[in-house]
Amino acid sequence: MGGFYKAVSPALFLIDPEKAHTLSLIGLKSGFMPLKSADVSPSLAIKRFGLSFPNPIGLSAGYDKNGDVLDALLGLGFGFVEAGSVTPKPQMGNPKPRVFRLKKDAAVINRLGFNNKGLDAAVNNFNAPRRTGIVGANLGANKDSEDRIADYVTGLQALAPLADYITVNISSPNTPGLRALQGKGELEELLGRVMEARANLDEEEKRNIPLLLKIAPDLTDEDKSDIAEVSLSTNLDGLIISNTTITRPDSLKSKQIDEMGGLSGAPLKPLSLKLISEMYALTGGKIPLVGVGGIASAEDAFERIKAGASLVQFYSAMVYEGPYLAHKMAIGLAALLAKNGFNSVEDAIGVNHRP
Repeated sequence: MGGFYKAVSPALFLIDPEKAHTLSLIGLKSGFMPLKSADVSPSLAIKRFGLSFPNPIGLSAGYDKNGDVLDALLGLGFGFVEAGSVTPKPQMGNPKPRVFRLKKDAAVINRLGFNNKGLDAAVNNFNAPRRTGIVGANLGANKDSEDRIADYVTGLQALAPLADYITVNISSPNTPGLRALQGKGELEELLGRVMEARANLDEEEKRNIPLLLKIAPDLTDEDKSDIAEVSLSTNLDGLIISNTTITRPDSLKSKQIDEMGGLSGAPLKPLSLKLISEMYALTGGKIPLVGVGGIASAEDAFERIKAGASLVQFYSAMVYEGPYLAHKMAIGLAALLAKNGFNSVEDAIGVNHRP
């Protein structure tokens, strides 16, 4: 299938990126995609924040914004799938065009702006029957919201009973002012109110739902220290590192580099890898980290794990490598673990930080 995708991708790249994305969703909904198992090797199984993952390789939020194809995605070999970002009210997002392929850089720039159908649609999709697998719900805030923290509370109340974990996304660069919630005072209020809402859920609804925070790669040293301190003091279940970057590395070759929005894909790799290592050190390895950004191979996943990630996610790499990248990556990661003398993913986490 990988060879087939490589053969047809030049034709797909002639289509507008958003239209190609819609076509891929239609393809998944068709039910004709061959299935791949997430159970590739016992060495890849890992337990984090109360959940047992068959492998540590997940799909990051952004692809399935409304949870339309959760069942199909779980059949592509992913150890877990994250849908969203979902906002309480439906919103169109920013004007088109707003997604740009940077083919020479194996990258993507997007300024979508949390376009989604809203909580009601997401609740219906999360409620639909699906095959066994771990599914997370990524929450956003409406652009015109007067109380963005209340939007996250509303999202948690609606989707906590239906998801396996909840991600609070305060790091998208495409909603003005959203990243300000990463400041220490704002973050303390945000996590305080969201965790209070979780505590007030009915026992049947709550199920000790894990709460994760997705942060930006464009942080000052003070930001990083503050996020680590607040995460530890609030007993946050996990950090997802990282969202897209607003920076533009000098190495970029594509003509679309001047487009506004968040940059993802291969150029994000060094930033995200560095931030994983820094946050692992700042938290003393006490908070599970999910590595995202520029991951396109088993080697990339292995590097992120050695730097401190317990789990990894990707999305942009599928644009260039096809729908079965997770399965291929899992097979490669199992081989790398064995080659380097590790019996399990657990043994390799944070090895770069050991004496």
